[in-house]
Amino acid sequence: MKIKFTKMHGAGNDFIVIDAVRQSVNLTAEQYRQLADRRFGIGADQILIVERPSQAGIDFRYRIFNSDGGEVEQCGNGARAFVKFVVEKGLTEQREIRVETMSGVISPRLEDDGQVTVNMGAPVMALERVPFDANGLQASQVGQVTLWPIDVNSQSIPFAVLSMGNPHAVQWVANVDDAPIAVQGPMIEHHARFPRRVNAGYMQVVDRHLIRLRVFERGAGETLACGTGACAAAVAGILRGDLDSPVAVDTRGGRLTISWQGGDAPVMLTGSAVSVFEGSFES
Repeated sequence: MKIKFTKMHGAGNDFIVIDAVRQSVNLTAEQYRQLADRRFGIGADQILIVERPSQAGIDFRYRIFNSDGGEVEQCGNGARAFVKFVVEKGLTEQREIRVETMSGVISPRLEDDGQVTVNMGAPVMALERVPFDANGLQASQVGQVTLWPIDVNSQSIPFAVLSMGNPHAVQWVANVDDAPIAVQGPMIEHHARFPRRVNAGYMQVVDRHLIRLRVFERGAGETLACGTGACAAAVAGILRGDLDSPVAVDTRGGRLTISWQGGDAPVMLTGSAVSVFEGSFES
């Protein structure tokens, strides 16, 4: 059976988007891995599935599969592609929708200028909800952020640990271009203190409204941009006293803008979403 898809990206974070409302989709983890393969498949960081909602008051269900075939809780850049896809495909006439994910409900909105803003909800700092095992660690407090010393490759590195619907460990670096992401990234992702693995963020503060960011994503490796990673880094920087909202986040794939008023206020993520091409594959 042929399944139609659209290739999209948000700041270079690229996706295969599949409509499971108008066609039957029942793929295995191995099939997702094959689709995401950049040499033998279509190629993508994540595969996004558009489904009918499972609860009242919600417009769609949003499922995310990483390039390793595993299903994950959240993807901020993908949420921007999601709302643009459902509007362009005529699945909705609304420019702002409510979407259920594994981690809760988010509200992406297609702006008049083509940019997309996503209400990502409030950041989660409770360690058991990240989840993160801090047993035996001595944390330090800098500003309003708690930094946890984690051993990585025989080096103790202070991290801000939080969830934006998925787990993040953010560290500060002098220059992201020199950050040892290829070596450290897999070690942090699979660190024993993160039972569900973690996204590893490297943040360089440029000024109070601008950071540079690279992220080694759980199940995907380093990507050109990570929406939830941008949110996590901005929140950590604001809490530490380095940043003020709004924060421009320069990634290798483009610029994202994060706004957060602190506390239980939602984190707002704004950036582009681009359709690249369409096609079909045999399932």
